[in-house]
Amino acid sequence: MIASHREVVVTGVGAVTASGTTAAALWNSVVEGRSGMSVLPDSLTTGMAVSVGGVIAGFPEPPDLPPSLARHLSPVQRWAITAADEALTDAGWDRSRGASPWEPYRVSIIVATGSGPVDAMLRAGSAFEAGGPRKVPPGLVVFGTADAAAGILSQRYGFRGATHAVTAACASGAIGIGEGLRRIRHGYADAVLVVGMEDCLNSVHLAANTNLRALATGYADDPSSASRPFDRARSGFVMAQGAGAVLLEAADAAVRRGAMPQAAVAGFGETTDAHHPTAPHPDGQGAAAAIRACLADAQISAAQVDHVNTHGTGTPLGDRAEIAALAHALGERARRVPLTATKSSTGHLLGASGVIEAILAVMTLRDQTLPPTINLTDPEFDDWTFVRDRPLARAVETVLSNSFGFSGHNAALLFTSR
Repeated sequence: MIASHREVVVTGVGAVTASGTTAAALWNSVVEGRSGMSVLPDSLTTGMAVSVGGVIAGFPEPPDLPPSLARHLSPVQRWAITAADEALTDAGWDRSRGASPWEPYRVSIIVATGSGPVDAMLRAGSAFEAGGPRKVPPGLVVFGTADAAAGILSQRYGFRGATHAVTAACASGAIGIGEGLRRIRHGYADAVLVVGMEDCLNSVHLAANTNLRALATGYADDPSSASRPFDRARSGFVMAQGAGAVLLEAADAAVRRGAMPQAAVAGFGETTDAHHPTAPHPDGQGAAAAIRACLADAQISAAQVDHVNTHGTGTPLGDRAEIAALAHALGERARRVPLTATKSSTGHLLGASGVIEAILAVMTLRDQTLPPTINLTDPEFDDWTFVRDRPLARAVETVLSNSFGFSGHNAALLFTSR
């Protein structure tokens, strides 16, 4: 069946983050303006200026993993499984009671990640250096790849539709959702499980990003204040680890099985700057084009955007480029639309961030509450409308969620309350 424009809805969400190890805990932390950032262990940061990150604590291990599989998995893959389990439960499937309510070949899985299970490669490299080739685990080529989690999840749930990974730096999560939207819209699937996952809190990635001058440095005495999107004192992003999952379904299929849609995914736009390996184009035109394409895809005007969950990482160039993009895309109304930068609370989950922020957009619509931006004490863009310090109760029907990444990746998603 090829359908030109099936309505696509979110029926389940799940998360494992430093701000909470369930989607509900994540939302409560963000909406209450609490930071999930903490001081990183010395073993990760010796010799570096960076000292703060978003570390997962108190993680509930996924149940019923066969020991033969569990011993091969990286922590990031375990988080992905737990987030996916939660999303499917949230969507109304109790796995303990039998087969899924979906036709297996009509369910796809997309794993979105910038780097995949990098710790597996780091461990294998250390084993090679210490003991030579025979010490390298053969499972590296199976379980150490970006798409390995997609295969693991397909076997766990019995889903047999198209299954793979999407990687586009920090835009990976949003692009994964956009690809899932298109897959359902055009009739290639009835449901798509999109799982964003990332764990780059290791010495190598921390050193690389510190040397790139991309990370916020200092703040060891007050890690909660380190992530400062759009603030004049911002100096870079704060890296965090975690996973998030959303179940997308065709609205007609969801209704038939009695599911309760939480929000609709109404639009998606994607472009590339073609400008620089790391820096966004300063005029924001590529990002603006993605936003305009997203609104056109959703068939709404800029005047109908009620709220923006910004990419808002806290890098000086990135925040300026995003403001420029919003000015181009939303026109004269841009400065009046309430903006939130939830990375001020969650840190930056890199390739997983687009999925985490999609979950927050869905909950914004569910609760009719705009989450705050914390640490925004001295806004560089003081004539713009930021939700600051505390949540804002507001009637909201549309949320625009932006995600941008190195290599000029730009993605925008539009969620509606239906």
